[in-house]
Amino acid sequence: MAVDPIAPTRSASARSTPVRATDETKHAIKTTEFIAYIAMLAGVFIAGLVIKGGGTDELKSPTVWLYAVILTFGYLLSRGIAKSGSRHRFDDDYR
Repeated sequence: MAVDPIAPTRSASARSTPVRATDETKHAIKTTEFIAYIAMLAGVFIAGLVIKGGGTDELKSPTVWLYAVILTFGYLLSRGIAKSGSRHRFDDDYR
């Protein structure tokens, strides 16, 4: 009995489904939340330089750095939540 060279083998048909070999999330620099984070951080620092009012209107240096730390914590938390749902399947078992 001759083997048909055109007929698919079992291993070839098992690999016919496409496999994603990358993460489900983008790199941090490519996201809109990174751009929004940089814009807000720049806005806080610029406001700290510009606002020099008297009394309670003054935006002092410790307050500016506190806001920068809060923004950074929020950004890192959002990236952690985004990355927590991604699966890393890069080994040969899934290819």
